[in-house]
Amino acid sequence: MTTEILDVVGIGNAIVDVLAPTDDQFLSKHDLKKGIMALVDERRAEQIYAVMGSGVEASGGSCGNTMAGIASLGGKGAYIGKVRKDALGDVFARDMRKIGVRFDTKPLVQGPSTARCLILVTPDAQRTMNTYLGACVELGPEDIDPALIANAQVTYLEGYLFDPPRAKEAFRKAAKVAHDAGRKVSLSLSDPFCVDRYRDEFRDLVRNHVDILFANEVEICSLYQVNDFDTALAHARGDSELAVLTRSEQGSVIVTHDRAHRIPVHPPARLVDTTGAGDLYASGFLYGLTHGRDLPTCGRLGSLCAAEIISHYGARPETSLKDLATKAGLI
Repeated sequence: MTTEILDVVGIGNAIVDVLAPTDDQFLSKHDLKKGIMALVDERRAEQIYAVMGSGVEASGGSCGNTMAGIASLGGKGAYIGKVRKDALGDVFARDMRKIGVRFDTKPLVQGPSTARCLILVTPDAQRTMNTYLGACVELGPEDIDPALIANAQVTYLEGYLFDPPRAKEAFRKAAKVAHDAGRKVSLSLSDPFCVDRYRDEFRDLVRNHVDILFANEVEICSLYQVNDFDTALAHARGDSELAVLTRSEQGSVIVTHDRAHRIPVHPPARLVDTTGAGDLYASGFLYGLTHGRDLPTCGRLGSLCAAEIISHYGARPETSLKDLATKAGLI
């Protein structure tokens, strides 16, 4: 039985990212909608991969990136996600364990191959993602380790995974175990694509199962079907114990029932690739929260981590976030 107290256990899509620079003309030529995530089948993934420029391959997935950030800050974390027992699956497992994140989910021995996300980055740093989910869709409630969840201060759920029915069962099981143990549950809405597909179910999840909600401006407006950010913020305040809303260059807003903390952006050394900005913001925020920091400090930690990740290609830190946060006086 798990006895170690963890800061965060994350549940998400275990994906290997392939990142490559491109331009708007390429996106138009290949009918790729700029700036969003689209789900593709294996055949479409192979077609896009064949015409992409040379890229960087790295273990990723939104929640996996968040857990990598928490580890870089010096936090203790674990990850639940499904891979196949294949080359990419072995790479993913090795990468997670190497950075200090516990990863014990039993892999598939047959069926869909390990998932991959093809990320095309334009000169304005926008990323267009085409994701083949593969083995991710096989995650189910049997993959949820109750002892692991009960020993984590926060269970963090990735909205991208909220698609297959059995994954939804896994989310609800994890939320119940966490709450029964007196722990917190957090959810990232992940993408407007996800919200549009499952708006009513997400609203139910937020109201009844989630303590900490992460969303960007587009996602939160989509969730409540409004065009005005302040109106969406008011809805979030009514539904969530704590809502963390990011607004790109306008910073972020941390909302409780009675207060709104507005956090400025942390200027990046340079703007290269926005892939993973929200994921790493969540890293900093959750690390701060699980280490007793006040909400404004949690937000500043999130902004610092996001600034590091957008200064280079790839969604995993290249510089020790612990060192950066220590230098900034945040930890």
